[in-house]
Amino acid sequence: MVNIVCEISKFISIVLMVLYAYQCFSVMASEDESKKRSKLNVQIVYVFMIHFLSYLIMYLRLGTFKILVFYGIQIFVAVFYMIIFHSIYKESSRLLTNNTAFLLLIGYTILTRLNFNLAVKQFIFATVGLIITAFFPYIMLKWKSLKDMGVTYGIVGIGFLLTVFIPGLGYEAYGSRNWIKIGSLSLQPMEFVKILFVFFVASMLVKANSIKDLFVNALISAGFMLVLVLEKDLGAAIIFYITYVFMVYLATSRTVFLVGGVGLGAGAVVLAAILFKDTLFAHVMVRVEAWKDPFAFIDTGGYQVSQSLFALGTGGYTGSGLTQGKAHTIPVSESDFIFSAICEEMGVIFGLALILVVVSIFISIVNISMRCRNPFYKYVAFGFGTIYVVQSLLNLGGVTKFIPSTGVTLPLVSYGVSSVISTLIIFAIIQGVCIIGNKEAIKNEKEKERIRKQLAFDTGRGISPKGEGKSKKKQIKK
Repeated sequence: MVNIVCEISKFISIVLMVLYAYQCFSVMASEDESKKRSKLNVQIVYVFMIHFLSYLIMYLRLGTFKILVFYGIQIFVAVFYMIIFHSIYKESSRLLTNNTAFLLLIGYTILTRLNFNLAVKQFIFATVGLIITAFFPYIMLKWKSLKDMGVTYGIVGIGFLLTVFIPGLGYEAYGSRNWIKIGSLSLQPMEFVKILFVFFVASMLVKANSIKDLFVNALISAGFMLVLVLEKDLGAAIIFYITYVFMVYLATSRTVFLVGGVGLGAGAVVLAAILFKDTLFAHVMVRVEAWKDPFAFIDTGGYQVSQSLFALGTGGYTGSGLTQGKAHTIPVSESDFIFSAICEEMGVIFGLALILVVVSIFISIVNISMRCRNPFYKYVAFGFGTIYVVQSLLNLGGVTKFIPSTGVTLPLVSYGVSSVISTLIIFAIIQGVCIIGNKEAIKNEKEKERIRKQLAFDTGRGISPKGEGKSKKKQIKK
């Protein structure tokens, strides 16, 4: 009986996951506000049903009561967060809030299956992060000088990155020196510096009035990336570089910067591979060899990728079922290779739908960016959207052997205190941009309506539309 219930629940979860991914795009395409609200409410039902069925399967398979307790606490926090957040910030994006809760709950689910203690730790830090970041939109509404602190962002960001080289504080892991340890807590400075980096680039682009200004901006931005290269954290360097190129392209609308940026980046990679492949980037070359033929190095550098591919193939389209696979045999399956664990036990269809959700989040962030008239906040939202999607695709590409593994996490899903907190900060800032943009739109509509009424009143009194009325018509068009 247990097997029947678990199998039925697994297939229902897959169907609900596909429907959830579809609703992400459907909500963005909908123009009617009542229909949009209805779709968002249905989306929440899908989230909670997937989460419920997943924990039901794990409870039936493992029979551990603490799993049910943990499930109940998660639901309470998720519901409380969504209700309170939108009660306070009525102009925020409900779609982004739904997706935040969705990704966190999916992460808790697979972490509970892989390592219950890590799942609890992730939940605690994420909950604290949700509480703290809930104040960020309010701070953005009140703090008007964020765009004037470009130099500060640059100095603090590069300084924080350099902390990994302080003896006794920074240390090396998986070939990269990109960690610091404070007491029993390990952090990746890069995860927080990427936030400062986007603010820095946005602030400098707003002030840039010439090619010289862009050149200075590029030099300081290169300083961030140089430190990351010295840390041997090429995954982070790629994220920073692509984000910078796309932000400059958005600000200038010049294709030469986009093409030139891509070409320069490709040339730098080739040059580094030639000059430093046996010294600075020896561990990267191991990953490249493993990517080219992981099964030829299955006992050494290719073991991780090989196990990931075995997991993807073993699970098939519908997965082996939660607790029924061998996802725990994949090295660092809780963080870098969590997508492989999801696909093995929840199905490749489930995994593909998750990729669509990631893409939809990026599109929704870009929409928020384009609606915002303030150039600084427009660049900030677009930069964060680029960081999110590039990091996600680097992770997904690495675990599926589409590209060499870069050692980055899948935001909000993978285990990692630094990653989950920084992503919650990013999403909260994007919500702040959404609120600012919506308030601008509301204010603009009210101003147009006021001018229309004034125009109607003036023409009604017999004032010629060729005079004052004509100027008001021009204002309305604007």
